[in-house]
Amino acid sequence: MRWLPENRKRTRNSARRAVVLALLTSAVVTAGCSRGPETPGVCEIAAQSGAVANGDSILLGSIGDASNLIPMRAGDSASHEVAGRIFDGMLAYDRDLGGLEPRLAERWEVSEDGREITFYLRKDVRWQDGEPFTARDVEFGFKTITDPATLTAYAEDYLQVSRFEVIDDHTFRVSYDKPYAPALATWGSMVVLPRHLLEGQNINEATEFARNPVGLGAYKFESWGTKRQITVLANDDYYRGRPHIDRVVTRILPDQQTQFLELKSGGLDMMGLTPLQFTRQTEAADFTRNIRKFNYLGNGYTYLGYNLLREPFTDVRVRRALSHAIDKNEIVSAVLLGRGQPAVSPYKPGTRWFNDRVNDPQYDPEKARALLAEAGWTDSDGDGILDKDGKPFRFEIITNNGNEQRAKTATIIQRRLREIGIAVEVRTIEWAAFINDFVDKKNFDAVVLGWSLDPDPDQYIIWHSSKTEPKQFNFISFDNAEVDALLEAGRRTFDADERKKAYDRFQEILVEEQPYTFLYYPESLPALHCRFRGIEPAAAGIAYNFKDWYVPQSLQKYAMTASP
Repeated sequence: MRWLPENRKRTRNSARRAVVLALLTSAVVTAGCSRGPETPGVCEIAAQSGAVANGDSILLGSIGDASNLIPMRAGDSASHEVAGRIFDGMLAYDRDLGGLEPRLAERWEVSEDGREITFYLRKDVRWQDGEPFTARDVEFGFKTITDPATLTAYAEDYLQVSRFEVIDDHTFRVSYDKPYAPALATWGSMVVLPRHLLEGQNINEATEFARNPVGLGAYKFESWGTKRQITVLANDDYYRGRPHIDRVVTRILPDQQTQFLELKSGGLDMMGLTPLQFTRQTEAADFTRNIRKFNYLGNGYTYLGYNLLREPFTDVRVRRALSHAIDKNEIVSAVLLGRGQPAVSPYKPGTRWFNDRVNDPQYDPEKARALLAEAGWTDSDGDGILDKDGKPFRFEIITNNGNEQRAKTATIIQRRLREIGIAVEVRTIEWAAFINDFVDKKNFDAVVLGWSLDPDPDQYIIWHSSKTEPKQFNFISFDNAEVDALLEAGRRTFDADERKKAYDRFQEILVEEQPYTFLYYPESLPALHCRFRGIEPAAAGIAYNFKDWYVPQSLQKYAMTASP
């Protein structure tokens, strides 16, 4: 799961990782993408022909700056987005998110009992400084991420390995004492590090490499202007073939409105639109002749999470009451303008793992009042605010600044809770401080955030009670023995039907306990300048085949000699 200014995301299989686990077979819905011109005159230059060509730059926007470009050390999406272009893994999800395909490993073999995987590495891969890539680099990364001294939230997957063997320079084998369903997909880019550059260093203090990394990916690091922009250049020697776009520039811009203005003026080539921008602010001819829009249900959700170490959120009746007091349909309509669905659980509707039988608390203010009264919250002094033992029911919702949807969502929740006698303050906080000083330190009452999830259903590092320490992903401190057992059972069998049973019950408990109020599954709404070609919308998103995007020579905007 990356910590994204838009979503805190689980990622595991590319450098997008934040908790991502994948089963050897998983059924996922194919996203429906808008493929292009919706009305006459949209994307006028798209009609111009042009052969595949190398060249040009693409300018992207990010609300937050990266923190660290070593994948196993980074927890935020801004870092993983850049690192994902610089580093590669053994394998990656395919375009439909239904299987895995080769990357650094040209093939692999899984033993009949699923407890042993042998990887056969490509022999034509070199680090971006020219040194050959070998199985010793993977071994070095594995030892680093499993070292207790390494500050990382991603060790869990690799601690499941009972034995790591280097067979030769291009072959290694991993063994597991117990079945581990997500095993294969864990071998993405998280553990691939250049031993020749980092051996003997403390990975927690490798600040030079963290800001100037050397990887194996399609792009090489060029420059990083703190809180300004990060630039990577096409890797001419990339083993899968040089990407067509010469330069990728990630500009750090404070909010989505600023990004939108830059997109319209040409200062950005691509961004994720807000529902308001997508629906009402992108219809003018001067916009549509140059910009193409896409829309599809994303692989994530937004939620209101409660600090379960603080009163009154320790009482399940209070949490259920809060969920009954929030009108999710209102939020989808008012905030998303219908570009999404009310959320029920941490699984995407339409996928194999979604339990469509769970009874999510419906909007019912009277039910909310009754539950609060049962929990001892009444308005004893007639001031309109509920109180208990002389303390008024007041709390604060925090979210990151720069995300208009989350701020609006929190404001609607504030109003609905005020109607049942609860006083809520809403505060937005700069992204880095939001994560480092509030979320990671559990210094909050409630938080509006989001997770963006990969296909595998394993949610161990978000919900297991062992993952509640600072800088772990179970930052709300959820602790349920049955959930722990179900999460363990779900990852210890390769039988998809048995996994389904475990995760169905897991969802039922989450709905009963309401540690989160699951709010909505938003649509992804990317916008992209029309000069870019080769886009193939897929379940994995429009950037799945980014390496193959190109700009015809006649439409190229930036020369390689001049950085945008």
